[in-house]
Amino acid sequence: MIIIFKNIFNKVFKNENFKRDSPKDEENWLKIFEKEKNLYSEVTYFTCLKLLSETLAKMPLKFYQKRDNGIFIADDTDISFKLKYKPNSLMTPTIFWATIENNRNHYGNAYVWIRQQYTPKKYGGELKIKDFWIMDSKSVNVYILDSGKLVYQYTDNITKQVYYFNEDEVLHFKTSATFDGVIGKPVREILKDTINTNLSSQQFLSELNENGVSARLSLTVEQDVNENKRNELARKLEGFSNGIKNAGRIIPIPAGMKLQPLDLKLTDAQFLEIRKYTALQIASAFGVKPDMINDYSKSSYNSSEAQQLSFYVDTLQFILKQYEDEINYKLLLNRELKEGYFFKFNEKVLLRTDSSTQAEMLAKLVNNGIYTPNEARRKLDLNGIKHGDRLMMNGNYIPIEQVGEQYKKGDDKN
Repeated sequence: MIIIFKNIFNKVFKNENFKRDSPKDEENWLKIFEKEKNLYSEVTYFTCLKLLSETLAKMPLKFYQKRDNGIFIADDTDISFKLKYKPNSLMTPTIFWATIENNRNHYGNAYVWIRQQYTPKKYGGELKIKDFWIMDSKSVNVYILDSGKLVYQYTDNITKQVYYFNEDEVLHFKTSATFDGVIGKPVREILKDTINTNLSSQQFLSELNENGVSARLSLTVEQDVNENKRNELARKLEGFSNGIKNAGRIIPIPAGMKLQPLDLKLTDAQFLEIRKYTALQIASAFGVKPDMINDYSKSSYNSSEAQQLSFYVDTLQFILKQYEDEINYKLLLNRELKEGYFFKFNEKVLLRTDSSTQAEMLAKLVNNGIYTPNEARRKLDLNGIKHGDRLMMNGNYIPIEQVGEQYKKGDDKN
């Protein structure tokens, strides 16, 4: 939700109710989000949330430095150490990133409070980042100032205290479905009708399971039986016919009456086809491949590696780049950016091959002078060896500008 006010600085920032104090109770930031059981019970929607959150969470965040002679893993700073090992006192990095991605997809936006702490002047008077806390997306409003700066309003769901943070104090991750560049729209809102259709069909199947597939029965009665007696008779018969537990039981029918099952065929209504089609629509909106929701009817991938590569290029590249852009912009100083420091998720964990292919690939990289033996050994989680940090190449290779020189030398001798 974006709210634009004229002269908001005077109206909000000078208001006595405006408080810049940090919330003192850290546990308030871990408020249990409201459970939307019906939406989560839609299996395709839940599968897509689960897949995207787990995929992001299993990619480690690396800290690099780009130098003139290449890109190197940089020494950890206080910030990079926290992001890689302990974002806050209650979350591991895996759960931290999975929770952020779940919020981003479900609510359209995920917000992380960058809790900062001033050190006393006698210790340098520096502003340091203490930890990172995920904010409840439903409790955040975004304000735009006349200057173009953003202000994030957070309402604590427990104390009802309102806090305001400037844009440098909040990591903001959004979906690609944004039409103003500030707030993202969730997939569930865009595909509301499609998801509701799948929920209704799922509920219909559930009721059939509970009541039995042939639970719809018709009862033929005499015309002179009044409505009250018909309803009473139907109620009693339901006790014998409803539910799987009553399957095979004998149903007593009064004389002169006839009980018949209604022929209900899901195939006639193309129920399964429609349900499958809507599931594919939901998965497509998330960028999830049909194979990943167990639909192999039109699989065209010749290996799991090719499928993972397609998923990375078509879906994950945008997500990862957005995360990296936000993290680098908000958490690194201009001096660090100019010195070539940057954060990057290691997407190579998604593209791991089988052991035979990996061994062949590493051998080629070592033999052609791209990897040192120790670099290849580290890929296999092996310790380095002495003299293993030297690049090697086939001695028969020559620079391209010298190709053919050997023949000229032979002619000269003749």
